[in-house]
Amino acid sequence: MNAAFTVLVVLIIIAAILLIAVVLLQNGKDGGLATNFTSANQTLGVRQTATILEKATWYLVAFILVVSVVTVFVGRGNTRSGSNEAISTEILNQADQSAEEAPAFPISQENPEVAE
Repeated sequence: MNAAFTVLVVLIIIAAILLIAVVLLQNGKDGGLATNFTSANQTLGVRQTATILEKATWYLVAFILVVSVVTVFVGRGNTRSGSNEAISTEILNQADQSAEEAPAFPISQENPEVAE
């Protein structure tokens, strides 16, 4: 594999793990893990923790989206052109060879109920 492809995949995995952590820190119906930080936010009169976590979520999602699209194009450079056609042709040739080697099963005329 290409080294750039591997680096991009590792970056996507790291961003996905960070995204999981950020989502778990956000307020849910029951408050979530961000409730531990609300005393500092209420003292200042703003909800800075929730705003920062929401922005981090959107940035991580955008990062994963962009890097995933780039990874597709980098990954295509690794494959040889026409390799899919070569594989398809080889599979068809093997199927033709196995069809020639398979024994023919004649229809038996002894039991006419089966033939009908």
